[in-house]
Amino acid sequence: MLDGLFKRASKPLVGIDISTSSVKLIELSKTGNDYKVEAFGAEAMPLNAITDKVIMDLDAVSDAVKKVVRRAGPHTRQAAVAVGGQVMTKTIQMPASLSDKDLGEQIELQADQFISQPLNEVAFDYEILGVSKTDKELMDVLLVAARRENIEKLQAVLEIAGMNASVIDVEVYAVENASKLIAHQMVDQGIDRTIGLVDFGAATTTFTVLHNRRIIYSYNTDFGGKQLTDEIMKHYGLTYEEASNAKKEGGLPNNYKVEILDPFVDDMAQAVNRSLQFYQSSSSDHQHLDQLVLCGGSAAIPGAAERVAGKLNTPTVVCSPFGRMKLSSRAKSQYAENMAASLLVACGLALRSFDKHAKY
Repeated sequence: MLDGLFKRASKPLVGIDISTSSVKLIELSKTGNDYKVEAFGAEAMPLNAITDKVIMDLDAVSDAVKKVVRRAGPHTRQAAVAVGGQVMTKTIQMPASLSDKDLGEQIELQADQFISQPLNEVAFDYEILGVSKTDKELMDVLLVAARRENIEKLQAVLEIAGMNASVIDVEVYAVENASKLIAHQMVDQGIDRTIGLVDFGAATTTFTVLHNRRIIYSYNTDFGGKQLTDEIMKHYGLTYEEASNAKKEGGLPNNYKVEILDPFVDDMAQAVNRSLQFYQSSSSDHQHLDQLVLCGGSAAIPGAAERVAGKLNTPTVVCSPFGRMKLSSRAKSQYAENMAASLLVACGLALRSFDKHAKY
């Protein structure tokens, strides 16, 4: 097992979401039940520095993290980051009578029964979910494993950038953690409801289903905002950087909406529909979706939520994690509100500052 993987925070930290297209940093403070965004920063990721959620260019990624830290000016050098991509999660059952120490020893001894990869190549940890519903003599334990190489690259990136990876989480669990920040947008606050969270990344879209704001299903598909960038490049003869900037800042010809953007939004709706079909076929007793919440950069495209809602005949909103938060003047100056839909993972990581008990 790897010390630091998924462990609880013991000191204030910032959330840093390192993705294919960008680095995003969030620092939160808390007074009572109210959160405030103290610091925010975002920096574009160089093309191909990260591929399939794996860091390929350590120096380029470290440089992007350095820039975002300098821009945001957080009050701490301690950070929570997340691994994505090829992460194994499995719920196992262990005797409920085991002490914490004995449970850890048993999982280490039996890990090779649950993890298909060589144990020297993975880092793993676990979370006790509670007493098994099928047998009160057993407890359900969530086992999570990630490639050790990917963990070590994340740690190295932060170290080079002058930060410390105090907590290493998993992207989907960071999203689950952040769901409390968008509960005000969910039907009945998400209680006894089933919500589909669709996170449109640059290269991958993650479809996560929450019931009672807990993950019950997650699926990745090869679709993302980079496809829109590629179309802009081809159609208008721009470089990748020029196309990325034009997509965000505007200034494209009048035919852009009809010829490029509208077809892409249709593709977004199709991608969500395919993910929903996979979810429905995954189990005969799957929970019916009460609502869809769109996240990620592409979620903010005008009309995207309406198009998805019409295609799937399901109420759909764009996530707004800052909806109930105050923003510091420094965070406002970095246009944090403009990027809110793409900050769910970073917010979920930043929330690890306020862990009250050893959840992981």
